[in-house]
Amino acid sequence: MSITPSLELAGLVEGYRRFRESAWNPRQERWAALGEGQEPRVMVIACSDSRVDPAQIFDVDPGDIFVVRNVAAMVPPFETTPGHHGVSAALEFAVQALKVREIVVMGHGKCGGCKAALTQELHGTEPGRGGFIVDWIGLLDGARESVVREYGTEGRDAERAMEQAGVKASLANLRTFPCVHELESRGKLKLRGAFFAISDGVLHLLDEDTGEYSPA
Repeated sequence: MSITPSLELAGLVEGYRRFRESAWNPRQERWAALGEGQEPRVMVIACSDSRVDPAQIFDVDPGDIFVVRNVAAMVPPFETTPGHHGVSAALEFAVQALKVREIVVMGHGKCGGCKAALTQELHGTEPGRGGFIVDWIGLLDGARESVVREYGTEGRDAERAMEQAGVKASLANLRTFPCVHELESRGKLKLRGAFFAISDGVLHLLDEDTGEYSPA
């Protein structure tokens, strides 16, 4: 039984065929090795936004980076309450099983999650109508306070400050995980902050000593 793809799926299938022809076929030994397991050195935590694919931005192959993507590239703090801790589970696997050497938290320009956290425009909505987003971006409430004091809640400067503050909040939350704290203190794991805007195509790296971002 053949499947007639939708217009959207047809575009993805065409992309798969290009990948198969130009990337997969010429490097079958590489893919066969990856079929036996993965050994990425870097974990990247990024936003789900369709404009900021880490594999494309960093020009890497499958197997090179272990990626977690969610709204606003957030990391929740370490906690043991019941629930489904997807980011925490991925972090455990990356650090303890894969033994990655670096974790990069990458925020981005025009992030809808960060803007919603800044404006609180979805507050009061029910789960399924925005409430899940409100609960998630509540992780940024602490970072939001200092941004609002300096920039208010509107305008590009305020949005950019919120986007970059979100990266710092996730880095702080990463350090609440005992496994991360221990490995970082022993020099076995490095944490990095980054910021990318598709409009200018420039990657910025965070200097945690100064709190400033500079072009890579």
